[in-house]
Amino acid sequence: MGFSSGLPFFLTGLTLKVRLTEAHLSYTSIGLFGLVGLSYNLKFLWAPLIDHLPIPLLGAWLGRRRSWLLAIQLALMLAILGLGASDPAQDVSITALWAVAVAFLSASQDIVIDAFRIELLADAEQGAGVAATQVGYRFGLITAGAGALFLVSLADWPGSYAIMAALVPVGGIAALFSPERPAAAPVRGDWLAWLNSTIVAPFADFVRRHRDWLAVLAFISLYHLGEAIAGEMSATFYLDLGVTRAEYASVSKLFGVIASLAGVSVGGAVVYRFGVMRALMLGSVLQIFANLTYLIQLWAGHDIPVLFATIGIEQATLGLCGAALVAFLSRLCSKAHTATQYALLSALSGLAYRFLGSAGGYVVDQCGWAWFFVLSAVLVLPSLFLLLWLMRRRPAAF
Repeated sequence: MGFSSGLPFFLTGLTLKVRLTEAHLSYTSIGLFGLVGLSYNLKFLWAPLIDHLPIPLLGAWLGRRRSWLLAIQLALMLAILGLGASDPAQDVSITALWAVAVAFLSASQDIVIDAFRIELLADAEQGAGVAATQVGYRFGLITAGAGALFLVSLADWPGSYAIMAALVPVGGIAALFSPERPAAAPVRGDWLAWLNSTIVAPFADFVRRHRDWLAVLAFISLYHLGEAIAGEMSATFYLDLGVTRAEYASVSKLFGVIASLAGVSVGGAVVYRFGVMRALMLGSVLQIFANLTYLIQLWAGHDIPVLFATIGIEQATLGLCGAALVAFLSRLCSKAHTATQYALLSALSGLAYRFLGSAGGYVVDQCGWAWFFVLSAVLVLPSLFLLLWLMRRRPAAF
């Protein structure tokens, strides 16, 4: 399931950025494409529907989670085919519309997969479950990153995206062989009662269980800010240095994702040995260091050994931070409102950088790459200060 979750992400992210760079769009335009992924940050708005409404006939046959997953995957395959067939050099608006559709369906798929994982596993199993899902997710990234970019040389962009669309059902097939917890009884009565049960109650439950809920939400929204803003423009940065598509695919999308798997494994071990909060703090410090390594790459230019080091540090840090944050979010959720609460929290984890990151291209246009990466390192500090405050307020919470 993690594989299917990770597969579409690069198709509207870094892989698409490579295509846009090759189409000679401006830095500002490429940066603005970061907004097509806004669905990942707003998915909590429709998560209650997926959490509680069954799909007629299909839901009775396959179950609530499995029926939603398979229906979404079918639509996602069609959207990926449309994105691959579009040409940003001819009409960038059509490419943007298909990218928005892929991101929306991908985010909806994530709602189902995250809820499925949390419901299947006991509390003691969540850390291992996160690691397993993240491993599958990273293999999905490798496929849609290195795999898609290598396939472009053999089958052009539309052919490459068509092959990616054919791989989407991997998670759906896995779901057919997975047990599913029986769905809660549907809410009877008027729409007001239904809205209270599916929308108001999950958020009220979260506020009631977490006294520092505002600070927790602020921390979640800022944690990935600096690292993610730098990552939004990294593909364009490397290509600007003279790195070829094949070199970028080999180092970033293959070696880089392997490095991120190592980071996920270390992150899971740190969470188990030292606790979630200390793992998050380690991740914050590493984010600052990783963002500053881009300056070394800028100085070195088209230097492949340095590229391996830069991407290795960047992706290992991303994997460690991702594992720690997902473990943190999973422990914040209650079993009664799994999908809605997790969708809200995971959406908030990228909301700030989604808007600020889309302006990254403009910053590069105005200030250059060096100041852009310095700024990305500085933007890690607010979440680090919030984390230290939360650790003092809740020393035994996690």
